[in-house]
Amino acid sequence: MPKCYSERERAYIRQRLKEEAGKCIAQYGIRRTTVDEIVKRVKIPKGTFYLFYQSKELLLFEAILEQHDLIERKLYESVSGIDLSAVTADQLTDIIFGFFKMSAEMPVLKVLNSDEIELLARKLPQEVLEQHLGDDNAMTEKVLSLLPVKPGVDFQVFTAAFRSLYFSTLHREEIGEENYDEALRLLIYGLVTQLI
Repeated sequence: MPKCYSERERAYIRQRLKEEAGKCIAQYGIRRTTVDEIVKRVKIPKGTFYLFYQSKELLLFEAILEQHDLIERKLYESVSGIDLSAVTADQLTDIIFGFFKMSAEMPVLKVLNSDEIELLARKLPQEVLEQHLGDDNAMTEKVLSLLPVKPGVDFQVFTAAFRSLYFSTLHREEIGEENYDEALRLLIYGLVTQLI
């Protein structure tokens, strides 16, 4: 019979599972991270893990989303903190470029590559992926709504374009390390100039 946990204990265990999952992703990657390793670090029985998550992939996705959401919140704060009546394409490009760089340096996001993202996505329920895309679209629209955008701008198209740029970061080596940052900044600038 499973142990009953108070709400406080449940919140603590859930947070510890996400923390350790993030550390395992950074250390081992998605493929080699195991439920056994995570529960050992959290000091709970393996059966208890399944009281919180139906699968390893759902936990790993939640751990990745925490980092992703942190970046989105910081981006929103940065954009809302500038003088939007006088914002230039260069200023906005610098802000967005900085957040792409920040995400590339976050330990959990740094180790991800296209193969691991594809593996994770294949094992997640479709509704989880759709919910994430919906949340992502909503946050991007929230950031874009702060800006003095050109009339007729389709926020969904720009959301997809910025998402495409993010996924390009997973192919940095194939694109070419020596020119990647300059190319990324150029692409962001191109989107920004069409936006504002």
